[in-house]
Amino acid sequence: MSLLKLFCSVHDFCKAFEMEQPKQLVSQSGQRRRQSQLSESEMMTIIIHFHQSAYRNFKDYYTKHVQVHLKSEFPHLVSYSRFIQLMPRVFVLLWVYAQSLCVPCTGIAFIDSTPIRVCTNRRIPRHRVFRRLAARGQCSLGWFYGFKLHLVINERGEILAFTVTPGNVDDRKPVPKLVRRLFGKLFGDRGYLSQSLFENLLEQGLELITKLRKNMKNRLMLVRDKLLLRKRNIIETVNDQLKNISQIEHSRHRSPTNFFINVFAGVIAYMWQPKKPTIHWSDSQQKALALL
Repeated sequence: MSLLKLFCSVHDFCKAFEMEQPKQLVSQSGQRRRQSQLSESEMMTIIIHFHQSAYRNFKDYYTKHVQVHLKSEFPHLVSYSRFIQLMPRVFVLLWVYAQSLCVPCTGIAFIDSTPIRVCTNRRIPRHRVFRRLAARGQCSLGWFYGFKLHLVINERGEILAFTVTPGNVDDRKPVPKLVRRLFGKLFGDRGYLSQSLFENLLEQGLELITKLRKNMKNRLMLVRDKLLLRKRNIIETVNDQLKNISQIEHSRHRSPTNFFINVFAGVIAYMWQPKKPTIHWSDSQQKALALL
């Protein structure tokens, strides 16, 4: 996606957002909020574009790319330290913009959670930045310290809903809020097994389909559902791209606010990605689906 197209989309969103919000009131703290020459839409564009670039460090991206090659596109650039101070201003805008890019449901959805580590396990006792926010959690790869990104996608790799929780939150807890606008069938792993959750989702027209544990009795399942359940690894591919391409996970955060900004911007960068993981059916699978 071109930088111009990204800026136009962000700028149009910011204009619409400002029209719907009331005029800003004087903060209760009485602190002065100095106006910046760099607009919020420009800041959001720079932050999102970083996740689309090949840079692995935002400071290198800003000082070696933005301030060198993008001066004509952003004539009112500020210093790197000043930009970091201004980033919290776009926290809410990035969150709302990311939610606005979520696509409507198609009737098929996949759900999963992935850990976002904020430090290595050795540094947990002396970690301070996320002491009251992050938590120890456990995933298939072992224990970690940080947060969880809960993601719902469709068969085309498009994001339907997402949220971030501490690492010790049960995967099933945020499901009702994530899927409140979905219908059809929802495929997940064994971590989402729950009779009460299944019944609650079924009341809203959403069928939760998961694999069974070894100590559970087998049950009948439609061939179509079995084929789709085998394709659940598509969401693992999306999680991998969010971490390794959009770079939502690293241990260099020095501010909780900027951590969430990094996650939201990484998700937005993935949403604007032209090619996403998609389910591809073999000839035999297409024939089986056609008979259903």
